Amino acid sequence: MSGNTVTTPSSTSCTPSRAARELELKRGQFDLAVNLGYIRTVPDEGGGGPRVPRTEIERLRGEDGFPETLTKRLATVGTREGADLLKVSIGRFTRLARLGIVVPVHFYLNRYRAVVWLYLAEELREFAADESKADLLTGRIPAGFRELVQEGVDLRARNWRQRQLTFLRRRAGDHPWAQAAAVASVLDPLQVAEVVQDPYERLHLSRFLPKAVTYGAPGSPGAQLTERLTHADDPDEVGWLSAELVRAVGDARRRDPAPRPAGAPPVADGREPATEDPGRSRGLLGWLRRRNP
Repeated sequence: MSGNTVTTPSSTSCTPSRAARELELKRGQFDLAVNLGYIRTVPDEGGGGPRVPRTEIERLRGEDGFPETLTKRLATVGTREGADLLKVSIGRFTRLARLGIVVPVHFYLNRYRAVVWLYLAEELREFAADESKADLLTGRIPAGFRELVQEGVDLRARNWRQRQLTFLRRRAGDHPWAQAAAVASVLDPLQVAEVVQDPYERLHLSRFLPKAVTYGAPGSPGAQLTERLTHADDPDEVGWLSAELVRAVGDARRRDPAPRPAGAPPVADGREPATEDPGRSRGLLGWLRRRNP
């Protein structure tokens, strides 16, 4: 404040589009940098979406090697380039990805509507340099993993969804309904309706849903495939996410109850989060065995 002048948020922060230009990033690179926590954002006090503090832009522009250092950290590669970074065959890289040993950070559909998974090049370089991972890159894949390959296990979509949820929760910050909406976005709307049975809470939750990943016109084959990839489909995964949503909505209800008309009945959904059977294995192999009895 200077005299009677109040410093506005725009003088100390800027929009994501402006920040991307000043950081010499494409918008997709900028969004990935925010998801990974490389760029800090703050809420817009006027409700206009996230903004980037000027100090954050100055910090990044002041790093040694800018902008190459930043863009290198954000570089993504497909299967062929990923195999080259790990010095393995394309087939072996694909098996490692299907088993969840390397995790995609993004995907897109090519002109043939085939899913193209993308991986962080920096993570793959770190993987290749990790001596404890050497057995996975050379020789025979361990017996337990070979069995899973033979069973046709493919964890790429599930692991991408888990990673996407981490990104969305990071963007949601401390806002309880945005945190709940992040979880809801990975579930089918019908599954969300089953968990969040109060219509006023469901309506309020929908206001905070992040923008969905889409390809193609609504109802097109590409859009349908994308919807299958972005929403949990395995009962075990759906069960875990549903329990997370119950917890998140319960927290939001306590901290900031959803608006409801005067005289509207109280919240009817009093379910507690489902508890896992302690006799069930929580490991990857246990989940896969339950999935493929």
